[in-house]
Amino acid sequence: MNDVHKSADDPSVLRDPVDSRSSLWRSRTASLLLVVLCLALLGGLGWYFAHRNATQEPGAAANRRRPTATVAFAVANRADIPIRLDALGTVTPVATATVRPQVSGVITQIDYHEGQLVKPGEELARIDPRPFQLALDQAIAQLARDEAELENARVILERNQTLLAQDSIAKQDVDTQAATVKQLIGTVASDKAAVGTARLNLAYSKVVAPISGRLGLRPVDVGNYIAAGDTNGVATITQLEPIDVVFTLPADSVTAVQQRVAAGAVLPATVLDRSRTNVLGTGTFLTLDNQIDTQTGTVRAKARFDNPKGVLFPNQFVNVQLQLDTLRSAIVVPAAAIRHGPNGDFVYVIAQDNTAHIHDVKVGPTIDDRASVASGLQGGERVVTEGGDRLVDGSVVRLPGQMQLRNAQSGGSWRSHQGANQQNGARQRHSRRQNGNGASTG
Repeated sequence: MNDVHKSADDPSVLRDPVDSRSSLWRSRTASLLLVVLCLALLGGLGWYFAHRNATQEPGAAANRRRPTATVAFAVANRADIPIRLDALGTVTPVATATVRPQVSGVITQIDYHEGQLVKPGEELARIDPRPFQLALDQAIAQLARDEAELENARVILERNQTLLAQDSIAKQDVDTQAATVKQLIGTVASDKAAVGTARLNLAYSKVVAPISGRLGLRPVDVGNYIAAGDTNGVATITQLEPIDVVFTLPADSVTAVQQRVAAGAVLPATVLDRSRTNVLGTGTFLTLDNQIDTQTGTVRAKARFDNPKGVLFPNQFVNVQLQLDTLRSAIVVPAAAIRHGPNGDFVYVIAQDNTAHIHDVKVGPTIDDRASVASGLQGGERVVTEGGDRLVDGSVVRLPGQMQLRNAQSGGSWRSHQGANQQNGARQRHSRRQNGNGASTG
């Protein structure tokens, strides 16, 4: 009985294992809750201070969010911008002649070589002239015979007229003789024409150049028989100086071109090669065609060039620049400074505090790598040409010269810091040597 009523505080009494595990679980739960509460408190404090700083310093946060980039820039200046029309053209000779013989015969002489430059009247080839010389001689002889007959008929007519006045001959005989004289006059005139034809044929046996220009490849050789009006002819001559270029312009530009021509303006034209890098010649605008091609919406035009060195070659494809007018004192910037956005064209203008701001602009005529600005920009302002993809309105920019200065300053500071470190190291080594000497002496 005494064992049953022992106190619970008695160490001799054993505890229940279930109660021990429950107590341990409650203590661990309490510790976990305490850790979670501390973490929540720390997160709330961080959120509070962060939002308080953002509320108190909105300008500083905004500046920290703005990107900073190194950019290249150019200064907007004033210059004259030519207004040009670009087109594709074909070099066309002013005149091309296929020299065909006027008489038939065997070629006995070729007096030119391929590619030669000739002038009008210069001999090119010769056809055997002997048949034509014989025909001329025959025509001259026939003319002499008929002229003698005419002279005799006139003498007889004069004698018959004298006899008729003496009433010694019939009037019918006089009239017959007068008709004979007229007939012989016609015969003599025909003979003279035959002589002229024979002389002309003899001259045609010598083939000459009708125009000046460059000869092509030779189509015939000595000994070939050639007929009058032969298709290939004796030679082909192409005039190279001056020379024309035929090109096409948009139909919308017809009015502008006509207005300039009507005002008496001489429109300069420039020809460039296919790569648009080399200038082949400069000339002047000649005329427009008389109608617009409805299928392409273009009109053909022609310009003439002196071509003294023969750089322009017939049927050559070229690029043509026709200058309509010149825009005087326009604000000009590099074409790389013009950017395109949803609201139109714009540029980044660098202010005095090295911040970039967006300016909406209206772009005018362009030439090569320069663009004129009709509105939205003033002369002398700095515009960003490279690095603008990393900018927003109000971004702080670094200019190339400033970066070099900063690098130089950074290098100087680094060298000063290195020198100071070296001096401190030397002092420390010196002090250690002194301490070491003192210890050994003592």
